Amino acid sequence: MAEKSVIADEFSSSVSCGLMLSKRIYYGKGASPTPALMSRSLSSTESCYLPTAVMAYAVVSEPSVVDNPDVPSYQPYVHGRCEPPALIPLHMHEVSMEVDCWMDTAFVTASGAWRVHCIMAGRRCDCRVAVPMGEQGSILGVEVNISETEKLSYNSKWVTLADSKDMEKVAKSGDGFFLTPHIYTFRIPQVEGGSYVSIKVCWSQKLPYKDGQFCLTVPFSFPTYVIPVGKKIPKREKIQLNVNSGSGTELMIQCSSYPLKELSREVRKLSFVYEAEVPAWSTSDLDFAYTVTSSDLFGGVLLQSPALRDFDEREMFCLYLFPGNKQIRRVFRREVVFVVDISQSMQGLPIENVKNALLASLSKLNPQDSFNIITFNSESNLFSPTMVLATHGSILKATQWLSSNILTTDGGTNIMQPLKQAMKLLSDTSESIPLVFLITDGSVEDEREICNVVKGCLTSGGSVSPRIFTFGIGLYCNHYFLQMLAQIGRGHYDCTYNADNIELRMERLFTTASSVVLADITMNIPENLDSLELFPSRIPDLSFGSPLIMSGRYKGDFPDTIKVKGRLADMSTFIMDLKVQNAKDMSFDRILTRRQIDILTCHAWLSKSKELEDKVAKISLQTSFPSEYTCLILLQTDSEKKVPEPMLLQEIFNKISLPKKGDSKTQKLVSLGCLGVGFGNLTATAKNIPPGANEPKSPEGAEILVNAATNCFSLVLDRCCCMCCIQTLSYMNNQCYIVLTQLCTALACCECINCCYELCECF
Repeated sequence: MAEKSVIADEFSSSVSCGLMLSKRIYYGKGASPTPALMSRSLSSTESCYLPTAVMAYAVVSEPSVVDNPDVPSYQPYVHGRCEPPALIPLHMHEVSMEVDCWMDTAFVTASGAWRVHCIMAGRRCDCRVAVPMGEQGSILGVEVNISETEKLSYNSKWVTLADSKDMEKVAKSGDGFFLTPHIYTFRIPQVEGGSYVSIKVCWSQKLPYKDGQFCLTVPFSFPTYVIPVGKKIPKREKIQLNVNSGSGTELMIQCSSYPLKELSREVRKLSFVYEAEVPAWSTSDLDFAYTVTSSDLFGGVLLQSPALRDFDEREMFCLYLFPGNKQIRRVFRREVVFVVDISQSMQGLPIENVKNALLASLSKLNPQDSFNIITFNSESNLFSPTMVLATHGSILKATQWLSSNILTTDGGTNIMQPLKQAMKLLSDTSESIPLVFLITDGSVEDEREICNVVKGCLTSGGSVSPRIFTFGIGLYCNHYFLQMLAQIGRGHYDCTYNADNIELRMERLFTTASSVVLADITMNIPENLDSLELFPSRIPDLSFGSPLIMSGRYKGDFPDTIKVKGRLADMSTFIMDLKVQNAKDMSFDRILTRRQIDILTCHAWLSKSKELEDKVAKISLQTSFPSEYTCLILLQTDSEKKVPEPMLLQEIFNKISLPKKGDSKTQKLVSLGCLGVGFGNLTATAKNIPPGANEPKSPEGAEILVNAATNCFSLVLDRCCCMCCIQTLSYMNNQCYIVLTQLCTALACCECINCCYELCECF
């Protein structure tokens, strides 16, 4: 995943070129493309060409193949190639979306049909599909069906990486990659002009929790240039939305961007549908918000048996706690230490946005709260040798100190020293919640040692252990190290790959950290359980900024109630009995898998355990969730044959015939690559490379289409075998160059160069 920069800009330019090429298409008498397409200025901001819903594109390397497959027309022959290829948005003929909201996770299945309307009959091109997702989106599966002379279908499979050779093959594949942190794109090979491509994509995304509401946003806005040309072509769109909170309290709808019709309503479940015949496709995303109503803190425990083919035969459980109404419970007093990376790689927009978010967080502290700031690169600098009360004057001094300190960004990254200093500052806390905020964009070599040192400090500290909240920026930091630190410190972790989102995400993380209503939570472990595994093992605090949702596995007989104990802001003890229920209408495999994979991956990284890595890979294969140890492939299948079970990548390579050049009937394997974020980049951190810099260019990234006449001239040079002739042409003056270019253009109109090209190919 890379922040919106090189790859996204190239993609946008490629679509811009594709829209230029699509003007060559003749749709028949009386038919014409949308006016918006014909009048669109090429000087428009290229970012508007990034997809805002699931879309498909024709990948065009040879402009000469662009034509209407139904109504062939006379087109002047265009010489040369689009390097890199242009992307022509395909016309969409149907679209639907089904969304299942379960607890704090949404599962989206988007389906649509696109026609390769821009490639002449008998010719083929690759198609590229772009999938915009919501927050923390994870691709789960893809199905593709192509209706052409011979029906083709592709089904996605998660496979493990058998050995380093296969891993290299997958990693270098350009068939699938992220344009931005929220837009994934993949390739469908060699689709014939005029074919209909039906695509079904499944993904999961996080439901943000804000002001007591779960907020759903799903990209569902389509540009006008995907509308099919023709007055009688029906356009029907459908959205089905199912909500299951998992709790026993009533759901209240707060807002919806579509006129949803209620299909069913139960205490914790709602179902809606929107379906309409439309003159143009949707131009607004699906926005939906709802609350799980309660006047006070509440929770429960849900049980479920493992799936039929689950390799882990232990029973599953999910424990949830909601904070209830803000007016009833007061929050803890806060002591906050901000540990901010100001290494050279953070200079510019990242450090400015971090500074703004930090100052906004300071302004939300109460005068009885205290704070401190530690900035670090190769060395660390403290705002104050002791904690400072959050008065107006001290915040003003901190603002001035921070501005002067950040302007001197330089050096490397040393995380150990400032973390030790922060822990020491908070070692004597007793009647407040001590918070450590670590913000960084880099990786360091002693990350495992840092985790062990922090773990030791927390076990030997004061009566209240500091909570550690971590925030990662970009791909070069080790996000699993930051997650591990947050787990050790009973805190939370968040990240962004886009510098523009730093302020929003940091402020939201601070809101979660600074609104704790129940701390030091424990649950009684029933004696009749043979085993119990919690994810995470250290229970975080409950705050108004986020409900507490935990999962686990167990053996034995679970009791009818579970006793949960914690500490309130007035330092009194809070005890609650949570009712245990069987959940038959929810799939724990889908709801809890992502957090389980992330937690186990953190422990696998920390302990260097091959056994845990294999366990994560098995969970990924079983549930179709991405991990660091599996990759996604598209496997061509016959409609009558069943999709094979998950297997090693080497086994798939052995069982299928890889495509040969010119053989369209051979079964194809499309590798979509590993979808994990990796474990950081020590080299980039050591060189102080800013986040998003030095990104690899996409295989089909976009540059402006090369001028046809210039391409013709290049073609002539390619056909010349006399070096003297090439050297002579290189010394031409401008007038001679213009004359030769005009001559090449005239010859192109007479198809003379094409004839020469064919003759040269014969030799």
